[in-house]
Amino acid sequence: MDSYSIALIPGDGIGTEVVEAALVPLRAAAGKHGFQLDETTYDWSCDTYLRTGAMMPDDGIDRLRAHDAILLGAVGWPARVPDSVSLHGLLLPIRKRFDLYVNMRPHRLLPGITGPLRKSAFDILCIRENTEGEYSGAGGRVHIGTPNEVAVETSIFTRTAVERILRFGFEQARKRTGRLASVTKSNAQKYSMVFWDEVTDQLAAEYTDVQVSRYHIDAIAARMITHPETLDVVVASNLFGDILTDIGAAIQGGLGFAASANINPAGGVPSMFEPVHGSAPDIAGKGLSNPIATIWCGAQMFEHLGKADAAADLMRAVASITTDAANLTPDCGGGAKTMDVAKKVADAL
Repeated sequence: MDSYSIALIPGDGIGTEVVEAALVPLRAAAGKHGFQLDETTYDWSCDTYLRTGAMMPDDGIDRLRAHDAILLGAVGWPARVPDSVSLHGLLLPIRKRFDLYVNMRPHRLLPGITGPLRKSAFDILCIRENTEGEYSGAGGRVHIGTPNEVAVETSIFTRTAVERILRFGFEQARKRTGRLASVTKSNAQKYSMVFWDEVTDQLAAEYTDVQVSRYHIDAIAARMITHPETLDVVVASNLFGDILTDIGAAIQGGLGFAASANINPAGGVPSMFEPVHGSAPDIAGKGLSNPIATIWCGAQMFEHLGKADAAADLMRAVASITTDAANLTPDCGGGAKTMDVAKKVADAL
């Protein structure tokens, strides 16, 4: 029987609950399809930081490197540890050290789920550059605490990073409907975003079978609300992708359905899969959190590991239970508990 080594980082708040719940249908799907999950849990969180002064130990990256994939619950508890500490101490180092340059987020309505839009027939795959751009961390502050204080944040766009994320987007478009939307703000940012447009055009000449549309960030943000069905694969920089995927989560029914994959397509390192709903400290420990985003992440993980049949089976099971409001958590208008939803999905398998 095939076995895959999975690092579990439940993290903070509802992260611990959704990971525990998601493992029920993930294990069921793995067993049904003839493979095994060899799980190792790492208790790295804001509690860890308060105890030790670090979000993870010095050898944390090396320990994760031994695994095939990482399933992460949530990071952050702002009332106790600033987000600038928790994110830069755990989530971002994992992304950067393993060069997980693709952040991939699917946006579509599951059966029975009602979003805020009148339209429901959309299927958008947002691909966000995950390692540099506006979140490169280059900059600093001087004259701190004086009237002359200055803060500088420099965006970094390298040809390597821009070309590889766009190329990944073109390849995904080929597998889907052959349509790609490239997102910039080149009318206002005449260096970095014009550069992005130029690289898009250069690659488009190679992918003549893909229809390319170029959008400014403000225009496509509006289009995702007014005409989401016209979009398929959307590729954007770190900041712009962050904005668009929050819109995507909103129109697909809320953050409880927001799954993401952080991938290095070259392999050789563990890719990381995480729901992006945050740690939600206000409902932590109450069994109210929606585990579907984490289960969806598990399907993404299975597909990445080469278990496409298990991934598809898992998503079919999810889709089969969302049609009944009794199976949904309160964020979807139901009354089910976190673990109840997970067990329903496992039963549907």
